Amino acid sequence: MGKKVSIISGTYNEQENIMPQYERVCAAIAQFPQYQYEFIYIDNCSEDKTPEILRSIAASDKRVKVILNSNNYGPNRSGLFAHMFVTGDCMIIIASDLEDPPELIPSFLEKWAQGHKVVAAVKRGSKEFFIKRLFRSLYYKILSKISNVKQIKGFTGFGLYDMSIVKPLRDYYDATTYIRGLISEYGYDIAYIEFDKPVRTSGKSSYNFFSYFDYAMIGITSYSKVPLRIATLAGLFLSGFCFLVAVIYFILKLVFWSHIPFGIAPLIIGFFFFSSVQLLFIGIIGEYIAATLAKVSPKPLVLAKEFINFEDDEIKIKENDI
Repeated sequence: MGKKVSIISGTYNEQENIMPQYERVCAAIAQFPQYQYEFIYIDNCSEDKTPEILRSIAASDKRVKVILNSNNYGPNRSGLFAHMFVTGDCMIIIASDLEDPPELIPSFLEKWAQGHKVVAAVKRGSKEFFIKRLFRSLYYKILSKISNVKQIKGFTGFGLYDMSIVKPLRDYYDATTYIRGLISEYGYDIAYIEFDKPVRTSGKSSYNFFSYFDYAMIGITSYSKVPLRIATLAGLFLSGFCFLVAVIYFILKLVFWSHIPFGIAPLIIGFFFFSSVQLLFIGIIGEYIAATLAKVSPKPLVLAKEFINFEDDEIKIKENDI
């Protein structure tokens, strides 16, 4: 019996993209008939016809397994949950919005056959809005500078992962797991394939500013203590500066008692300046506390309301593992 490849896609309101993506993936894997395949679609409680389309595909192709979530848990938690049900020798993570070209799958499988444990699709260019592209580039530059783990530039998670790497990591998944960082930290023998990210042609992205910000904070708090160090050093510097200013002002007041009024302006300026600094650093510390709380809170990644084309025993075993 040949090796098995698991293909994972997360969905949320992608009724116009699911069928084209499935068909293009099928066309890509048809070039490698020596492998067995399973498709795992996990839906984040879509509000359109996505669940119905997934049911239809699963009814005609038993290789297609569908998990319908009870709520929208976000793409990160949902994707990590899907990893728990992989039965293949490797898994390919691909977005359902067709911004990850399925035509790269043959290249992934060729690299895997050559012995590479991870094949990362790295964006060479993108046609997204200039400001968005600029901020994304700036974020990854900052993250690579402050991270204690080398980050893969332009890597969004689209790629192939050998299960010999993924299986040991699954025991440590939680709501704040940053899979790209884990692969950078533990994934050895990584092959890179460059591609130009196409523009979404149908539907609307479920990502917004807060989604990007949340994922950005997960990446920073998971792999860098630099913001905390900056807050500590800045706190020491500013407290020393404040003490020095207070001493100088006190001496000047004693020497030039009648010429230097106490005044309200210095007090107001000092109060608002140092209050803003304190609030900034409290916010940074709060991000780390929130990340720590999410890691230690005993709660499941996702609660699913329906499993399609899964064996009952398989679901029970996996749920016990989770």
